[in-house]
Amino acid sequence: MGHLLSLQFKNFFCIQYSGNMTEKGSLSLKVEIDKRSGFCFGVVNAIRKAEDLLDKEEVVYCVGQIVHNDEEVNRLEKKGMITINHNDLQNIKQKNVLFRAHGEPPESYGIARKNDNRIIDASCPIILKLQKDIRKAYQNGDNIFIFGKHNHPEVLGLNGQIGYQATVIDSLDELMQMEIPEKLTLFSQTTMNLEDFYQVVDYLKNKKINVKVRDTICRQVSNRRGELQKFCCAHDRVVFVAGKQSSNGKMLYNICNKQNPNAHFISSASEIQKDWFNEEETIGITGATSTPMWLMEKVKEEIEAL
Repeated sequence: MGHLLSLQFKNFFCIQYSGNMTEKGSLSLKVEIDKRSGFCFGVVNAIRKAEDLLDKEEVVYCVGQIVHNDEEVNRLEKKGMITINHNDLQNIKQKNVLFRAHGEPPESYGIARKNDNRIIDASCPIILKLQKDIRKAYQNGDNIFIFGKHNHPEVLGLNGQIGYQATVIDSLDELMQMEIPEKLTLFSQTTMNLEDFYQVVDYLKNKKINVKVRDTICRQVSNRRGELQKFCCAHDRVVFVAGKQSSNGKMLYNICNKQNPNAHFISSASEIQKDWFNEEETIGITGATSTPMWLMEKVKEEIEAL
């Protein structure tokens, strides 16, 4: 009864979460994977396109990590995928070149075509539409601001649509340090935090800036917040699985950690530490939109084996 009450009163937002738990032997250790986690459809599409060629034993050159998860990248590279950078692209000729879900600037397409490569474009449809909207706004004379990570591949692809003429800001603090034009159009990287985006919007409006707000945050990412909070507070401890370079992973983990301070960020099953757990706990496993379900299942098996 005491354990049940602690779950109910851990946070006013928390509710009892029903799902399939796993009991090991006579212990009461229970482990559950968040079924709402795992790849977003854009990443699924990119990996499917790569595997379609790899299964035919064709070589695929992917420009940048196909997904910000080392474990998944290693799996695909063992099947024959070769990860290259933009400098390498200059020397790749008459090959299969895959552009990942993040999207690419126009010059990447130009280089690939010039070298007579076959382009496999796995850019997320949401990002392709966003690129088109940014080009249109810029052609209309708008002063473009992008709320996003400065060197994130999606942001570089977006800014590249307009010759890198957009102003990129990654936080409200950064915006507060700069001179702001009287009129601007604000876009966002698709995986940024929704609340942070609207803090920027409110600040601009309070400063009497004429701002045209283009909320371009992917709802498949932002809508996970509520379910993630419920999942995290329904477990004594949470193991969050994501690549260290995943922007989405960092954002979702922060939400997870605020909801449940007994949260641990790992990138592979080898990082699990036995002293994190005790026999009386319920353990939840969740991850980013760049985390494969097979990796979370591997983490679950590792915890159960401790």
